[in-house]
Amino acid sequence: MGLVIDVNISAIGLLRKENININFKSKSEDLPKVLVLNLMPNKLDTEFQLLKLLGNSFIDVQVDFLYTETYRSKNTNLSYLEKVYKTLDEIKNTNYAGMIITGTPLEFVDFNEISYWKELKAIIDYSNEYVKSTIYLCWAAVAGLYHNYKIPKHTTDKKVTGIFSHEIVNINSPLFERCGEKILSPHSRYFEIKEEDIKDIEELEVLSKSNDAGIYIVAGRKGKEIYITGHPEYGRYTLYNEYRRDRDKGLSPDLPKNYFPNDDFTLVPKNTWSGYSQILIDNWIRYYLIQKEGEN
Repeated sequence: MGLVIDVNISAIGLLRKENININFKSKSEDLPKVLVLNLMPNKLDTEFQLLKLLGNSFIDVQVDFLYTETYRSKNTNLSYLEKVYKTLDEIKNTNYAGMIITGTPLEFVDFNEISYWKELKAIIDYSNEYVKSTIYLCWAAVAGLYHNYKIPKHTTDKKVTGIFSHEIVNINSPLFERCGEKILSPHSRYFEIKEEDIKDIEELEVLSKSNDAGIYIVAGRKGKEIYITGHPEYGRYTLYNEYRRDRDKGLSPDLPKNYFPNDDFTLVPKNTWSGYSQILIDNWIRYYLIQKEGEN
């Protein structure tokens, strides 16, 4: 339906090309508010990807962006972040219906060696207290599970990259209403979550997994936390751009699986996952952000 966002958001032009309604008027208390902690190196692309999903939902959503003060982005001007994004101090007493914490390529770095790890833990603690439901994407999923439950991160020798089909373990989860029997999603990571690490934790439930890509979605505390190991927000060319970037660096990356037609990277990849991604976001908003407790 539409978005209520800051007038200076970089993605406005691209969002208008997607025919997404944008509103800059005074923010209404009646709209569900979503806070996005954008940790991705290319923050502007991630802004567009997430705002496109939220803007195509069935209800207007107010979206604010958050950045870490203890780390200066190398790819985004600080002046832009200070103008458009908020800090934890600015929102620490504000309630949000939803929060999204993005991934970032830090799989091979120990959590305690990350310059903003202390601040990220404080942000996660804030979300546990002030946010109804938080989505952790890709690396953020292992960071959140480690901080909230002390679940270890397991790095992989090869990158898990491509478009994978996942079975729905809990067909009764409202996240998967209208999904059918499977869900497709991009992955781009060097880690995995092991089921043996979470099977004895009563608060956690595996909602979706793949034979090829492993666990996809884990829910905690009845949906207050949703850990997603993939990148449902990725656009058609995101994996393509990552693959070409790594090839240009001479890294000999594996071809993303199930992505290029006939595994030919010169052909335009098909976007087979966006419908499932939109359903996930729509159901998250409907059942976790705006539905009152006790409603079916």
